[in-house]
Amino acid sequence: MDIVYRENISMAPRDTAPYRHLMVKPMTGGLGATLFGADISQNLADDVIAEIRRALLEFQVIFFRDQDLTPKQHRDFGKRFGELHVHEYVKGLDDYPEVMRIIKTEADTYNFGGTWHSDVTYHETPPLGSILYALEVPEVGGDTLFASQYLAYETLSDGMKDLLGGRTATHSSEPIYGKSGAFNMRYQGSKTMAKPKNDIPVIMTEQPIFRTHPETGRKALYVNGNFTVRVAGLSEADSAPILQRLYQHCTAPDFCCRFRWEKGSVAFWDNRCVQHYAVNDYAGQRRMMHRVTVIGDRPF
Repeated sequence: MDIVYRENISMAPRDTAPYRHLMVKPMTGGLGATLFGADISQNLADDVIAEIRRALLEFQVIFFRDQDLTPKQHRDFGKRFGELHVHEYVKGLDDYPEVMRIIKTEADTYNFGGTWHSDVTYHETPPLGSILYALEVPEVGGDTLFASQYLAYETLSDGMKDLLGGRTATHSSEPIYGKSGAFNMRYQGSKTMAKPKNDIPVIMTEQPIFRTHPETGRKALYVNGNFTVRVAGLSEADSAPILQRLYQHCTAPDFCCRFRWEKGSVAFWDNRCVQHYAVNDYAGQRRMMHRVTVIGDRPF
C-alpha cells in the first residue's frame, strides 16, 4: 500500500464573537464540540437555538451531556431546526413516528450504523442533520466516530478535484434497505426496528460528488459506502476504484473525532458535511438510542 503524506491540516476560520448563552468546548482541531448551559428538553429561546445552530455550523457535530428527554421533547427540539423525516424503512415510535428507536440487544450481532456513512443520501433532499439521544449504553464500548467531509474535500489532490469536479454520483437505498440489503436481511419482521411488510421500492437519486454547504459555502466530499453505488456515466465496475479511493480518504484519522456515550448524552451532527460510524465493540451488552432527523435541501 502506498503511504500518503498529508499537508498540515488547519481549521477553517471561525466566528470569534463570544457565545452569550452557551459554553462551547471544542473536541479536536478538525471537528466536534461539547455544549454546556442548555437544557434541550425545554422550549428554548430563539437566541439560544440560534447559538446551537451556529455551533453546529462551526464544529459540524455538537454534543450535550446529562439531558433527560421524552420522545415529545426530543421531537420538539428537532423541529426547531426544520421539518422532521419519517424513515421509510425503520420503524418509528407508535405515538411519535419521527422518533426512531435504534436498539442492539445482548443477543444481536448486527450493528445499525456500523459502517461509515451519511444518513439517507438517496433522497433528493437528504438530511440537514440527525439528533441522537442515549437512553441505555453499554458499560464499555459503543462509541461513535465522526469525520469531517470538509477536510476530506480540502485535502484531496488538485488532480482528483479536477477529475470529479462538477460530476454527480448515484445514491441508492438498495445496498442497505433493499430486499437483500444488510438492514432488511437482519430486521425484517422485527417489532423493534423494521416496518412490517415493507414493500417500498428502491429510492435512487443523483448527488454532487463535491457538495457546497448551503449555509457555510464550504465544499465537502459527498459520497459514502452505504448508499453511493456509482459515478454518474460510469458502470459500477468502472466506478469502484474511484469510490474506494474516496472512501479510504474521507475517514482518515486526521479528519475524525470520537464520542464516548453516557446515558443522557446527545449528538447532533451536520449530515451535509459529516460521516459517522457506530463502533460495534460491545458484544453481549445492550444499547438503545432515539434519533430524529431534520430534512435538508437539494444539494448543489
